[in-house]
Amino acid sequence: MTALFNFQSLLLVILLSICTCAYLHQLVPAIFDRNKTGVMGVFWKCARIGERLSPYVSLLCVVMATTIFFSG
Repeated sequence: MTALFNFQSLLLVILLSICTCAYLHQLVPAIFDRNKTGVMGVFWKCARIGERLSPYVSLLCVVMATTIFFSG
C-alpha cells in the first residue's frame, strides 16, 4: 500500500519532510529562501513549520516512533 492511501504512512511522510526541510534550512538557508513560491515553496513552508513549531514536531516524532514500534 502506498503512503497516499495509508493515513499513518502519509503522516509519517509529512513529519519526515518537515524535519528534513528544517534541518536542511539550518545548514543551507539560501536554497530555501530564494524559492518561496511554486513547487519549491512547499519545502520552504515545511522548513518554517519545523522551525517555529519544533517542540510540537519533536513530540510528534516521539509519538510516531512509539506507534510504529508497538504496532508492528
